[in-house]
Amino acid sequence: MAPQLDSYFKQVDKLSEAFIELPSGLRKAVAIPSISAEPERRPDVVKMGQFLVSELQALGAEVRARPLGPQPGKPELELPPVITARYGSSPDKRTVLVYGHYDVQPAAKEDGWASQPFDLTIDEKGRMFGRGATDDKGPVLGWLNAIQAHREAGVELPVNLLMCFEGMEEYGSEGLEDFIHAECKAGGFYEHVDAVCISDNYWLGTEKPCLTYGLRGCNYYAVTVSGPGQDLHSGVFGGSAQEPMTDLVRVLGSLVDTHGRIQIPGLQEMVAPVTEEEKKLYPSIAYSMDNLYESLGSRTSIFDDKESTLMARWRYPSLSVHGIEGGFSGSGAKTVIPAKVVGKFSIRTVPNMESDRVDQRVFEHVRKVFDGLGSKNTMDVELMHAGPWWVASPQHWNFAAASKAVESVFKVKPDFTREGGSIPITITFEQATGKNVLLLPMGSSTDAAHSINEKLDRSNYIEGIKLLGAYLHYAAEEPMS
Repeated sequence: MAPQLDSYFKQVDKLSEAFIELPSGLRKAVAIPSISAEPERRPDVVKMGQFLVSELQALGAEVRARPLGPQPGKPELELPPVITARYGSSPDKRTVLVYGHYDVQPAAKEDGWASQPFDLTIDEKGRMFGRGATDDKGPVLGWLNAIQAHREAGVELPVNLLMCFEGMEEYGSEGLEDFIHAECKAGGFYEHVDAVCISDNYWLGTEKPCLTYGLRGCNYYAVTVSGPGQDLHSGVFGGSAQEPMTDLVRVLGSLVDTHGRIQIPGLQEMVAPVTEEEKKLYPSIAYSMDNLYESLGSRTSIFDDKESTLMARWRYPSLSVHGIEGGFSGSGAKTVIPAKVVGKFSIRTVPNMESDRVDQRVFEHVRKVFDGLGSKNTMDVELMHAGPWWVASPQHWNFAAASKAVESVFKVKPDFTREGGSIPITITFEQATGKNVLLLPMGSSTDAAHSINEKLDRSNYIEGIKLLGAYLHYAAEEPMS
C-alpha cells in the first residue's frame, strides 16, 4: 500500500455521512435539477456549477467558472460554464487532470420513478436513488471528497490535481472540445499534464471493479425515401402508387442480418485483427451469460459464450436500426400510406475503421440497394453525426497505478474492459494533451444511468472515494515506463 493511505481511508469512513448528507453532500447535489437538455432548467445547471465553485473554494482550490458563450442554434441561451480548478502547483509533483460533468438527464416522477428523482432516497440495501447520483455527480463529488479527506487526515495530496467539470455532457458537450484544445496549448490552464482520468462509466458487473481502456465510436445515419406529394389513403391508392415505406423497409433490411452480421461490403475488412495479448484479457473477466440474460430480460443473445459476447459488444462493429420517422406508430389502426419516411440507423465503429471510409461504404451500399428496387420514389442518405472510437494501452503506467489502487481498496485485481458505447470527450483529452487517458468507474452495471430509478450504491460511493484518492497516490509514484 502506498504511504499514508491507511489514515486517508479511515478519514473517508469517518466523513462518509457528511459526504452523503446536507449541507454539501451528494443529497445537496442531487437536489439541483441540472438538466442541460431543458432550456427552462438552464439556471439550475448554472446553480450546480456555482455549488461546485463554492465547495472547491472552501477546500482551498484555485477555481474559476469559465463562460463558453451562447449555445449554438439557441443564441438566447448561454452555455453553462466549465468549472476549472487546480489543487496544488508544486513543480516537484506530477499533475493529473480529472474530468466529470455536473449536468443530468431529464427525469420526472411520472416517468415511472419509485421516488422523487431529485430527492436522494436511500433504501435498506444502501442504494441511493436520484437523478445524477451515479451519472455523474457522485464521481464529481468524489474528487472533492478525496481532497477534503486528505486535508482532514493531515495527508498531503501527492499530485497536483487539475479539474475540468462541464455542464453540457448530456447535450453533446457543446463548446467543450474547442475549450479543451485551447486550454491545453502553451499558456493554457491544462498545458502541463502527465495523465488524465475520467470517472464517468461503470463496472461491467456488480462485484468486481474494472479499468476501461477502449470505447467504440458511433456513426449515425438517416435514409429518407419520398414519393407522393402527401400522405395517401391505402383504400384509394394502395396498389396503384409506389410506397416509400415499402422501399425503406427493404433498404433497412439489407444492412444487417438476424445474427448481427453487418451486410455492407468492405466494413469488416477495416477492423484491426485481435492480438494474442488482447485475447488473454477476456477469460478472467468477471462476467457470465446470466449477467447478459438478466440485462436483456430474456435469453435472446446472439452468442452462447462470454468471450464472443464481450468481443461483439466491445471489439467488433455493430449496426442497429433505431426507428422510422413519418410512418404511423400509434395504437390502433390507421390505413395511411406515408408520403415521406426517414429511417435511422447507426454503426458502432472500432479500430481501425476510418469514419470517412465507413461513410463511403454505407452510402454506396444504400444507393445500390435502392437502385436495385427499380422504384420511382426518391432516396437520400446522410450522416447525422459521428464520434470516433478510442483505445488506450492498458500497459501504461497510468493504468498500472489505477490497478494498484483497486487492489489496495477492494483487495482484488481489476478487470480490463472496453465499452460498446461512446464518450467522445475521451479522445479530445487524449489528442489535446498528448497523454494517456484512463476511465476509472465508480458505479456498477445496475445503476440505471439515463433510466428511471438511477442509483449509486453507498458502498460504491464511499469505497469509490477511497479509490480515487488511492489512484492519485499510486499515480504519483508509478514508474513512467
